[in-house]
Amino acid sequence: MENWPVGIAILALLLFLGVPISFALAGVGLVGVATIIGWSPSLALIGSVFFDNGRDYSLSVLPLFLLMGNFVVQSGIATELYGAAHAWLRHRKGGLATATVVACGAFSSVCGSSLATAATMTRIALPSMRAYGYPDHLSTASIAAGGTLGILIPPSVILVFYGILTQQDIGKLFLAGLIPGVIGIIAYAFAVRVSLHVRKIDLPTEPKLPLGERLRALKGTAGALVLFTFVMGGIYLGVFTPTESAGMGAGGALLLVVLSGKFSASNLLVVLFETMKTTSMMFFILFGALMFSNYVNMSGMTGDIQDFLSAFADNRWSFILVVLCIYIVLGCFLESLSMIMLTVPVFYPIAASHGIDLIWFGIFVVMVTEISYITPPVGMNAFVLRSVVSDVKLGTIFGGLVPFVLMDVLRVGLLTAVPGIVLLLT
Repeated sequence: MENWPVGIAILALLLFLGVPISFALAGVGLVGVATIIGWSPSLALIGSVFFDNGRDYSLSVLPLFLLMGNFVVQSGIATELYGAAHAWLRHRKGGLATATVVACGAFSSVCGSSLATAATMTRIALPSMRAYGYPDHLSTASIAAGGTLGILIPPSVILVFYGILTQQDIGKLFLAGLIPGVIGIIAYAFAVRVSLHVRKIDLPTEPKLPLGERLRALKGTAGALVLFTFVMGGIYLGVFTPTESAGMGAGGALLLVVLSGKFSASNLLVVLFETMKTTSMMFFILFGALMFSNYVNMSGMTGDIQDFLSAFADNRWSFILVVLCIYIVLGCFLESLSMIMLTVPVFYPIAASHGIDLIWFGIFVVMVTEISYITPPVGMNAFVLRSVVSDVKLGTIFGGLVPFVLMDVLRVGLLTAVPGIVLLLT
């Protein structure tokens, strides 16, 4: 397997046959390295990858942020966030859908998971939108698109993976994701209005609430705001490392559960079990990707691809365009974590050789992979919605997502043309 195209072909075949990506990456990496340096060193290397990285203190940031997100879901704070957004936007056309987008952005900022955001907000927001006559294509699309913000607005599990793979500062990645995340909320709110206009949908509105009532509606969101400010403020001011902030965030989220009155021993066991299960899955994927990355480096794949791209991507902007096209195509077949693990080990050295800031490149990659959550045929957020609301067809969800995908493309174009927006806080 010294010829790396054979390794890539075998990897693609394994994924097509349904082999879990962690085993496919580790297996191809192991055999590929063995063909280059021999079986004994290859087996020693895979043992080292799993054992040494499993003991790496910096990786504890992942289970701690997952624990934080699971506690936030348990606290029921999503309901409060949606209620507050509704109170401020109920008098506008499409206000419920816009409130859903805003609530998704706020919830993802303390949850960190797109799929958890989509699943939670489906149960909270969809019944309200249906009660007010919102068509399913708009209501489901606003939830599915809003849920994608979970992998960009910090704390983001995907950004943690990118930081580990590229040895970039996770705290800076989190800060770099803030402004693009806010722009995403604004863009999706605009997509709601576009959808209403294009489809000529006339929806009812409610009377505007007095300022005092709107301010009182924010009371229930104070916990989420304090938690987010505490975690991100600690990183920004240098009080916490990202790992320490994850631990403090998990403790703060547990306090939210206690204060909400929803703490119990059984719920705690459920949260701990879900965190353990997800952490184990993600660590297997990460370690498999690291083994595959060793094969990529030893096989000369990066240099060969760089030589290939130089024929039509001889500067940073043409390279970015090529990468964008590749991710859009891959997004039709792979979910985001798989794309990150497969492509980042190959692309980030080439990006660095073109003088591209790897913090900016990380945000660019995550924004492009966001699109994979809402594009067919894989569209994980659409499938999550479909699993929660079985009476809505996938075609209906994907049809409603068209304006949101267009907003994503425009947002990627804006932040590519003006990279300073991404790096402003770092």
